[in-house]
Amino acid sequence: MNASQQIRIALLAGLAALSGSAHAFDALRAEQDISATPAGSMVTVCQFAESPGRPLRLAEAVERALCNNPKTRAAWAAVKAQAAGVGVARAAYLPTVSATWQGVRESSVTDIENHPMLGSNTVSNVQSASVSLNWMLFDFGAREAGLKNANALLDAAQAMQDASLQNSFALISKDYYSYQAAVGAWNAASDVEQMTRESMTAAQARVDRGIAPVSDALQAQTQHEQAVFGLTKAESEAQTARGTLASDMNLDPSVPLDVPPVAENAVPGKTFSASVEQMIRDVQDTHPSVRSARAQYEASLAKVTQTRAQGLPSVSLIAKYSRNNAPQSLGLGEPTYPSKGHDAFVGVQVSIPLFEGFARRYQIDQAQAQAERQQDALDDARRQVALDVWSSYQKLTETTKNMKNSANLLTLAERSWDASRHRYDAGVGNILELLNTQAALANAQQRRIQAITDWNNARVDLASKLGELGRENLE
Repeated sequence: MNASQQIRIALLAGLAALSGSAHAFDALRAEQDISATPAGSMVTVCQFAESPGRPLRLAEAVERALCNNPKTRAAWAAVKAQAAGVGVARAAYLPTVSATWQGVRESSVTDIENHPMLGSNTVSNVQSASVSLNWMLFDFGAREAGLKNANALLDAAQAMQDASLQNSFALISKDYYSYQAAVGAWNAASDVEQMTRESMTAAQARVDRGIAPVSDALQAQTQHEQAVFGLTKAESEAQTARGTLASDMNLDPSVPLDVPPVAENAVPGKTFSASVEQMIRDVQDTHPSVRSARAQYEASLAKVTQTRAQGLPSVSLIAKYSRNNAPQSLGLGEPTYPSKGHDAFVGVQVSIPLFEGFARRYQIDQAQAQAERQQDALDDARRQVALDVWSSYQKLTETTKNMKNSANLLTLAERSWDASRHRYDAGVGNILELLNTQAALANAQQRRIQAITDWNNARVDLASKLGELGRENLE
């Protein structure tokens, strides 16, 4: 292997290494603000154990979902694409340099009728190489507008990533709480089944002793069968909720998941200090979806300026150097001689668009119409976030009140069931009283679990609608 071959292999290896690490090379510093993970600033390192924790905490579930869910990864990819677009816009301010090389084997035969001495037959190896430079110096603001457009689109993509993370955070939290509630309902249904079985046994014993009619046993058996039916349904709903939670984390739906029970010590307080009116005013300016719509509107305005400027003259610095070794001849019938030639020039080029078939006018109209559409989208985003905050606030107010109501209801139902059970065991109560309080207790237990779940969901949902979800909301 000679020296030239070694140099060639080394260059090819260097180019291969550069292409493999191209994503880490950011000469124009266009990609420095891209988050390290699909989860943005919420999760800086997306590394997890193969199996979810046991029990699975809300924080881990949210982190796994934000890192692995295809929707958050797609939003992250959109930011990276727009950041690359900023790099392209910045590159327009730099000169472009291109080099060409050509090597050919040329065979030229010339036969002149009745003058064979003037003919020629030559074979030669011709190589030519050139380097050219083009540097736009002035373009009436087209590049500046293009860079503004790219920066605004990057801002929009980053805001949309924030909005996607907020939505995903709220969704995984909702599904986590739903699975907790489903497991709690399953356990409650199991308790009800055991309670009705004990009542059925007690009623049958009284019938066997002749101190109660057979209808008592039949009614108790009927309620027990209804409890068995409810237990089967609760188990199915819990398994479905588990699969949904696993899917949110991009895991197989059949993966076993254990979650802590619904927290009975959840104490609803004044989570949001600002009034709902102040929340609405703030969210119409700060919510990620509003910021994205505003950035897209600014990008559309820059696009109008860019489209108009592209129809104006531009001034560029141009330069070229070329050389070749094409053989030369003094004339027909004369032999060719080896030669070398080169050519070079440096100059200024002025490009003036004179007529584009009226296309420029329509392109400007199109860009202006797009700007109007983006302005309408911005107004609609502000309207939508205001409505979302209002609705979520009312839901949180409702669930906060129901937290207290459900606790009172459960306490009364437990006391009523305990009293009726003792009355029935003492022989002074009837089966209808026992079964009614039994059903009321089961209903109160389910309402308590649902009230806690609804409050947790409403709290997270309002934070999401405000665009304020973060790690502090995981506890």
